[in-house]
Amino acid sequence: MIHISILGTAGIVRQKVYYHNDDTIRGIIIKIEMKLEMKWTAGYDNFSGAYTVRKEVFVKEQKIDEELELDEYDNISLHLTIYRNSKPVATGRLCEHENSFIIGRVCVLKEYRKMELGRMLMEKLIEKAISLGAKKLRLSSQTTAIGFYSRFGFSVCGDTYQDAGIEHISMVRKII
Repeated sequence: MIHISILGTAGIVRQKVYYHNDDTIRGIIIKIEMKLEMKWTAGYDNFSGAYTVRKEVFVKEQKIDEELELDEYDNISLHLTIYRNSKPVATGRLCEHENSFIIGRVCVLKEYRKMELGRMLMEKLIEKAISLGAKKLRLSSQTTAIGFYSRFGFSVCGDTYQDAGIEHISMVRKII
């Protein structure tokens, strides 16, 4: 059995399930309703959803020391968390710093990747920054994610560096 999921509008997923039987493939379309909810929180108020996702992705999956995962920006950031059926599955943060806005800690639980949740997060984080008057956006990208952030108008700025044992590079986007 092969499952292919496509995230559609209003949080509806269309899933194509192929059953293989005697060299015959039949396609059955199953409509699964996924209740997706986005929640903004400030600082450490209601931070547990965002931290649950970050801990799973950065600490458990990428083996980053848990003490390095929380930093001085968490308490002064806006955090956006996407919930699926009340479970936190993706998060990112936005922080105003030195005349620009920094997007950071963007992550999606492994089993929810390829469902466009990262794209949804980035679009909302950028939209929020612009509504707050951002003229420039910055982020620190893992080098494996440069292509992802480039799709949102970010350009590489500077040389690579190590952060928590992972190669990163600064990226910037000017708001016109």
